[in-house]
Amino acid sequence: MNFQKMKDLALAVFNSKKKLVITAATLAVVVSVAGLLIYQGTKKSITLVADGEKRIVKTHAETVADLLEESEISLGKHDHLKPAKETVLTENMEVVWKPATKVTLTLDGEKKEYWTIADTVKGFLEEKSIMINEHDKLNVALNTKIKEDLDIVLDVAFQVVVNDGGEEKKLWSTSTTVGDFLAQQGIELSELDRIEPAIDKMLDTNTKINIVRVEKVTDVVEEPIDYAVVTKNDNNLQSGKEKIVQEGKEGRVKKTYEVVLENGEEVSKTLVSEEVVEAAKDQIVAVGTKKVEPVSVSRGEASSKEFFVEATAYTANCNGCSGKTATGFDLRSNPNAKIIAVDPNVIPLGAKVWVEGYGYAIAADTGGNINGHKIDVFFPSKSEAYSWGRKKVKIKILK
Repeated sequence: MNFQKMKDLALAVFNSKKKLVITAATLAVVVSVAGLLIYQGTKKSITLVADGEKRIVKTHAETVADLLEESEISLGKHDHLKPAKETVLTENMEVVWKPATKVTLTLDGEKKEYWTIADTVKGFLEEKSIMINEHDKLNVALNTKIKEDLDIVLDVAFQVVVNDGGEEKKLWSTSTTVGDFLAQQGIELSELDRIEPAIDKMLDTNTKINIVRVEKVTDVVEEPIDYAVVTKNDNNLQSGKEKIVQEGKEGRVKKTYEVVLENGEEVSKTLVSEEVVEAAKDQIVAVGTKKVEPVSVSRGEASSKEFFVEATAYTANCNGCSGKTATGFDLRSNPNAKIIAVDPNVIPLGAKVWVEGYGYAIAADTGGNINGHKIDVFFPSKSEAYSWGRKKVKIKILK
């Protein structure tokens, strides 16, 4: 065999082996791809919602727990998982996992830790069935996102009855003390105001706050000053007669008072100062001391003058009577005397007179209401005076 034939034979053998290797390699690739396609084809399609993020997962996992492990999700004790971890996976199943977050809630002063899967504070409160109204006080907004170790403080409002200066009303409060409540409501107290209970006392639903509004005001008034009556004896004036020598006049004094008001009502009034604006002027009265003795009258004496008068009656025991006449005659010691009171300008004091229906008498008295043609006849008893009454009679002035 020559060299050329040997070369051709070797080349033919080489080409045959090369084809064999390529064929084997191709077969291996085909088998591998087919196996992979078969393996992928046997996976289940699962919708996994992990902490709000939704994705489709192809898996050979048998249970929900296997799926979480495969997805490197660590299930916490308080996490939300649906369906349960032991649930067998089926095609197109949805698995929802929501990790729980630990927050702190202080409710009316009591602090507790909670696990929640809510996204916001509002969702957390709803999750825990905690109702909140417009008067409650929350330290964070309702739309605040939940995050690890979030501290939530909720003060639940309650109603407090307040009597402010006599006006009663109900107000909502989340305060702990009376002082805090006043500050929260914008209620201010003056230095004099009183409050019960005290501002450092604790509040609860049974507390009733009473505020007494106290104020001091100054009241300036002018008041009259009574004038004094000064009497002076006058020997030229008949006894029992009085004559005003100087008219009295009231003065004026300015008084300054400090008035304390409680809820608008005056409770005390204290005189602080007074100033005389105008002094009072005394009234000076001359009192007659000249004596005029009554004289006896004989019946049947002739008259020199006669006329009609209006006649009333009086006794020595009337209210305000002294029992003595204007001329000093004692009627109580002489109850049977015949005396009449007259206007000296019409009938002179001491005159002897005759009165129709009464008889002879002496004009020895005067009276505040006896003016002009009027007389007042004296009787020892009230019954006789009442019996006389008021009448028109004839009177004679005797010589």
